[in-house]
Amino acid sequence: MTAVAGALPYVVAAFLLCAGWYGMATSRNLLHLVTCLSVLHSSTYLLLLGVGYRAEGTAPIYDDVPVGTPGVDPVVQALAVTDIVVGAAVLALLLALVMQVHKRHGTIDPQALRGMDG
Repeated sequence: MTAVAGALPYVVAAFLLCAGWYGMATSRNLLHLVTCLSVLHSSTYLLLLGVGYRAEGTAPIYDDVPVGTPGVDPVVQALAVTDIVVGAAVLALLLALVMQVHKRHGTIDPQALRGMDG
């Protein structure tokens, strides 16, 4: 594996992180803000999978694997799955909150909500 191919998950994760941050900073809509947060959060999946990747690694089931064969760390994969589940729960909660804001105030523009007190 070349150095460029080895760095590709990290570059894509950094791009998604920056795209999510930029979208959140320039968002004029709560739904767009939640979507950009989801993009930002997806960069963590890719980063975890990039950290746990091993060239020609096998699953960590050692019954029939020859000695000296590299194995993939299952902890990183478990963290990635946990990250996906937590991200889905947070996304569902934020979308429900956006629906409640729209139902109660009739807008999902953060600038229009800024002037409301108490």
